[in-house]
Amino acid sequence: MINPLSLNISGLMAASKKAADSAQNIANSGSAGSLDPTSASQPYQAVDTVTTPVAGGGVKAVSVARNPAYVPSYEPNSPLANEDGMVATSNVNLDEELINLKAAEQAYKANAQALRMSRDMHDTLLTAIDKKV
Repeated sequence: MINPLSLNISGLMAASKKAADSAQNIANSGSAGSLDPTSASQPYQAVDTVTTPVAGGGVKAVSVARNPAYVPSYEPNSPLANEDGMVATSNVNLDEELINLKAAEQAYKANAQALRMSRDMHDTLLTAIDKKV
């Protein structure tokens, strides 16, 4: 039998992880670094949230590094710029991240509502059993 409590809790945790990853990407979106991969000055490595099903029900969310890690950008006045005036900027699309945040919010709300409904159904069942006994 599938436990609705664990299903909904795992959904809440996955939605929270997705929101946290998107917020982190947004906060670090202006990060820039050197195009030289051996340099210590590298831009922020954006992450994506991957949700996978778990045996027995529920989901698990993990953060994976975005590929490509950075995109070249023309900033000739930056101290990190190469001879062509290019720097590496984090591979973050703000539009995409805002959509991810909204999707995470809706998933969180849906799982919270399902959790409330499960609790209400459980309470109704216990009340019905108590009346019969």
